[in-house]
Amino acid sequence: MDCLSLVRLRIGGTSFTSKGSTNFFRHVWKNTGLQFFRVNMPPGPWVSKDPRVIVLLDGKSFPVLFDNSKVEKKNVFVGTYMPSTSFTGGIRVCSYLDPSEQKHHIFKSLLFSTLASRHKDIIPMFQEGLQGLFSEVEKQVKETGRGDFNPPSDNLSLEIFFRIFCDDQKPTDTILGSDGPSIIKKWVIFQISPLQSLVERGGLPKFLIPIEDLVLHSIGLPSFLVKGNYKKLYEVFSTSGKTFLDKAESEGMKREEAIHQLLFFASFNSSFGVSQWFPALMYWIASAGEILHRELAREIRSVVKSEGGVTMNAINKMVLTKSVILETFRIEPPVPYQYGRAKSDLVIQSHDAEFKVKKGEMIFGFQPFATNDPKIFSDPDKFKGNRFVGEKGKELMKYVYWSNGKNIDDPTPDDKQCAGKNIVELLSAIMVAEFFLRYDTFTVDYEAGTKKLTIKSLKKATSSG
Repeated sequence: MDCLSLVRLRIGGTSFTSKGSTNFFRHVWKNTGLQFFRVNMPPGPWVSKDPRVIVLLDGKSFPVLFDNSKVEKKNVFVGTYMPSTSFTGGIRVCSYLDPSEQKHHIFKSLLFSTLASRHKDIIPMFQEGLQGLFSEVEKQVKETGRGDFNPPSDNLSLEIFFRIFCDDQKPTDTILGSDGPSIIKKWVIFQISPLQSLVERGGLPKFLIPIEDLVLHSIGLPSFLVKGNYKKLYEVFSTSGKTFLDKAESEGMKREEAIHQLLFFASFNSSFGVSQWFPALMYWIASAGEILHRELAREIRSVVKSEGGVTMNAINKMVLTKSVILETFRIEPPVPYQYGRAKSDLVIQSHDAEFKVKKGEMIFGFQPFATNDPKIFSDPDKFKGNRFVGEKGKELMKYVYWSNGKNIDDPTPDDKQCAGKNIVELLSAIMVAEFFLRYDTFTVDYEAGTKKLTIKSLKKATSSG
């Protein structure tokens, strides 16, 4: 795309900050037909040394970002800039490490080891938390006609990962009290503030775009404003994660670094990420309507009855339930942006074009378009709960990329696929199963920009299977 075209886009009101990323890319695709093009991504100068990227918008070209032989993943976790390590105790945490770095392999292996050792505890642990979440929301709906899903969901998102990695302790029993989710959210937002758009989220009028560009996208927010928050998190993980930290030391990692690494994974990657995902999951299921709800309830109650409970065997037999979860990952991927820097000169191919990339150039994939590619998925903008059922459905699974990898692949210590991929999918299945064991159907309000989910109605289960 030439400079004049980009200027016209900006003046025409279709920039990232005025229209939002989805509308911006849709405008480019609709008006140019391009599946590859060059553009400057937020943030601007002073935050990002070089905002230039090559954009990939289709499902065929997107997987180049998973190929360690072709792209480097060093310091590209959030984009064309890396937040100051003052946010993370002076440590480059695992998310910013390339798989070729030894510490990446060591820490990710530790995560897999811990998750495997706690595997049998996760279902009953999460069921316990879900009971409290559903009871709280149901009580609110009964008393006021509206149930705020996010606060109890946020608490549960932190609790489950804290208990897994911190010897079954609950964050509410530490100095965090009930403030854990809000402390983490503030700390995370300060790191990703250069990527945020209050205009896109509906919190700022468009005439203030220049001010937003200057404050958020050109300067960013300083770490000292959340130093106290981070200090409290560090203290909690240093005292509560003893087993994990002891093992990290035995693997050659310094204890202080292990604390920062664990804190980031459990807080930013896991609990914050899942707190954004659960409301989206429940929204899309609610929006699908009563017919799908009846089908889910029928499948879940039948399988649970025959298996004697919500077990791993039971979940593996919930074909429709797993399809619904995957369809939500497809239509609203939790992490829309993926980045990688070309290790050598490349030729990237889409369905009907190719693009030359030079060594060192930044490649950017916009996942909501890649997983809504009309040449791969029929009616891509429509939520189809049964899309991944049957042989044809199984073939489509490899085109879902929510975990920074193909969904048919499992993460390893030597790639950048999300270490928590399998547990997030498991937690999602448990949540959906437990919900439809209790309720027949429900309705919601949802604010996509803020991920705020409000339950408007709940109909209790009228049959057991």
